[in-house]
Amino acid sequence: MKETHHSEYLKLKSVFIKPAVNAFVSDEILQVQWKPLNYLSQPDFEAAKQEYAAFEKIFEKAGAEVLQFPKDDQLTIDSIYCRDAAIATDFGMIICRMGKSGRMKEPQSQKQAYLEKNIPILGEIIAPGTLEGGDVAWLDEKTLAVGHTYRTNEEGISQLRNLLEPKGITIITVELPHYKGPEDVFHLMSILSPVDKDLAVVYSPLMPIKFRNELKDRGFKIVEVPDDEFESMGCNVLAIAPRKCIMVAGNPITQKALMDAGCEVWTYKGEQISVKGGGGPTCLTRPMLRGV
Repeated sequence: MKETHHSEYLKLKSVFIKPAVNAFVSDEILQVQWKPLNYLSQPDFEAAKQEYAAFEKIFEKAGAEVLQFPKDDQLTIDSIYCRDAAIATDFGMIICRMGKSGRMKEPQSQKQAYLEKNIPILGEIIAPGTLEGGDVAWLDEKTLAVGHTYRTNEEGISQLRNLLEPKGITIITVELPHYKGPEDVFHLMSILSPVDKDLAVVYSPLMPIKFRNELKDRGFKIVEVPDDEFESMGCNVLAIAPRKCIMVAGNPITQKALMDAGCEVWTYKGEQISVKGGGGPTCLTRPMLRGV
């Protein structure tokens, strides 16, 4: 198989990240921003840097090229969750428009980084459309699932269709529930993490029946996340190769279920960089090329 951007599970060749030092900046910035951005509590800057260094080393060990988004004083600490501001496709990047008002400047900042590296831009989501990368997951090379959420609206999904359907991509809209409401971080990838062509980590209580059946019809076996491990991001699992996964430490039931399904699982301590801000390893990364 050729290299592609249209996968959540093939071997990761290159990935963008935004290290804690570039996103969190300082304890002073964290103190001002954590509460307005709905973090559980204030992250500790020094501890966050240590956690992030260990997280980043996993990608180096896996042999992926690691690219970094720079510090940008216009952005908030939420920019550490760099998946959300753009979508990678084989035709170029799609620059998103954020559904969370405090994050509106992130997409254009990322666009600048892509242009500086000569990465093509396919298109941009414009007002009144909203679309966040955490609501988007490739089921296969030609099929993209998109969550209709408080962060991604119908107009944003329509614009995404207009960009990708002429290129032979099927868009599946997944209607997600209200759950905790507009202020909560609730994306499609909060309840779905594909880790191989036929294996996905799923939190079924918040999974629409139609979409869960779609996964099963496509041949996916399902690793169920228990209720006790949903809030600790047991469902937020990043594949760095088929059945080779990264997840936040502290989800032993899901970790064992993945291992029982033949997966190799690497964990990282994510108290500061993941749990407090509600963003696991899929949120902390903007995967680019994948391949065999």
